[in-house]
Amino acid sequence: MTRADKASLRLTLGLGLATFVAYGAALMLPFVVCVMAVLVLCKPGPPMPLLKAVIGAVVLAALMAAGVLMVPLLEHYALAGVLLTGAVLHAVFRVGQARGGALTTLLVIAFAMIPVAGVADQALVSVLAATLAVGLAVGALVSALSIALFPDPPQPAAPPAQRAATDSAGWIALRGTLIVMPVFLLALTNPSFYLAAVMKTAALGQQASETHAGTAGRELVGSTLMGAFIGMVVWLGLSLWPSLWMLTLWLMAAALWTGSAMFGTRRTRFAPSFWSNALITALILLGPAIEDSASGKSVLEGSVMRTCLFVGVALYATGTVWVLERWKAARSERARRRGPQPG
Repeated sequence: MTRADKASLRLTLGLGLATFVAYGAALMLPFVVCVMAVLVLCKPGPPMPLLKAVIGAVVLAALMAAGVLMVPLLEHYALAGVLLTGAVLHAVFRVGQARGGALTTLLVIAFAMIPVAGVADQALVSVLAATLAVGLAVGALVSALSIALFPDPPQPAAPPAQRAATDSAGWIALRGTLIVMPVFLLALTNPSFYLAAVMKTAALGQQASETHAGTAGRELVGSTLMGAFIGMVVWLGLSLWPSLWMLTLWLMAAALWTGSAMFGTRRTRFAPSFWSNALITALILLGPAIEDSASGKSVLEGSVMRTCLFVGVALYATGTVWVLERWKAARSERARRRGPQPG
């Protein structure tokens, strides 16, 4: 069994366990647990050690619980709160250029979702913090168990990652911040409807940092549409026999299919980020759909509205990447034409 096969199985088993725990225990916002587990299991490189994951889950939960302090600022000094949130997100994206995608996405979700949840209901913050921490712990637990059962062969040490140039890191951080902030502002007006969109935008902001204008449309919009397709297939399969076991098995099948492409077991023309974003999008669409069904709301209407919103956000992200790259190229061209200034 190759390293890629084991990574695909880790993702499949991890999402299955996260689904069974989150929906079986009737946790609040169970799809968030699934998304967090997927983010951990899609992380490139060796699996996260269990002790490190437990410590990280506790620290992440504490950071998110502290995010409730932003709520009074947003309620009474809205402009200052929004500017501070933008500055924090910019710093997270900038630091993320050297630390890796999974951690960056987790922190962006935390700093964007917690104030929105606090504006809706401050009691929701502690629940959401615990939910995110459970998802992180589940992903790490599955990684540890799979490594114990199917150990990977020794791998030569990878060369140290090269940090992005300061100017480039600043542009990438600006790009991610500009993608997340509009949806963050919309979420403050209607937290219950836009909370899932914040998670989607956080994933898009990180995905946009790994692409460029030439492939942004295919990566961002294409992965969103693929995620909607996967969600529809899982929903149709679940409708044959609505049960926790069927939901778990269908999501495991979706994880195995996307994971085989993500880790290279199945060759496709799309990048790994395409497939990870597609799977996350499917989970974010399925979670609210299941809640709509349980509460008697129209699943079709809610799903169509969320899909249109996600596609619109992906189109906006694509336009943002294109505009910023053109702007940066124009500035570089003007600087080149001016030449070195006399001392």
